[in-house]
Amino acid sequence: MGKKYLTNKELYIEIVYSKAKGRLTPEAQRMLYLLAKNVHRKFYYRNVEDKEDCLQGAMLDVLKFWYNYNEIKSNNAFAYYSEVIKRGHAKTWNKLLKHREDVSINQFFDTDGDLNF
Repeated sequence: MGKKYLTNKELYIEIVYSKAKGRLTPEAQRMLYLLAKNVHRKFYYRNVEDKEDCLQGAMLDVLKFWYNYNEIKSNNAFAYYSEVIKRGHAKTWNKLLKHREDVSINQFFDTDGDLNF
């Protein structure tokens, strides 16, 4: 039988170990990526590029903020990193939407309705 998904206890232990070493272990990286992929599946994207961009944004935030997890305040590393991942997704998604609004069809027309090329 295959390995179960990921438990909070496993993630917690690996993060505490990583913090003691001062860097993310390869196993912690694998676990955080697995968590991000799982959270990532819960969102709908119209195209693959947006999906990949959002996953990358989430992972970037995880890598930036992984050390901020306070194991003294909470032993729920799973919830902490799930939230970091969700916020990273949202932040990237909002940037993608803003970019699309900046590149609207209206900028190709002048005030008379003629094309501007």
